[in-house]
Amino acid sequence: MKTAAKLVLVCAALVLSLGLAACGERDQVTVYKQGKYQGKPDTKPWDNDPTASLYTTSKWSKGDQTAWESAVRTRNLAQNEYTRAE
Repeated sequence: MKTAAKLVLVCAALVLSLGLAACGERDQVTVYKQGKYQGKPDTKPWDNDPTASLYTTSKWSKGDQTAWESAVRTRNLAQNEYTRAE
């Protein structure tokens, strides 16, 4: 009976210690290096693949800057409420 009680106490102590360890939080401070950009480098918007969407009718291919600018211009014209109301 004494070994069962010891086993229960050891298991309880283990659960308690794991529970307390899980509640701890480490400091999450970002250290910036002067003059160094540490993020992901951005790409040009026309270098990305065009996403397939039911709501867009723009046709442009990856890497074609003029077609991308034309698609953005066309989309902006469709969002103008003054021209849509007439």
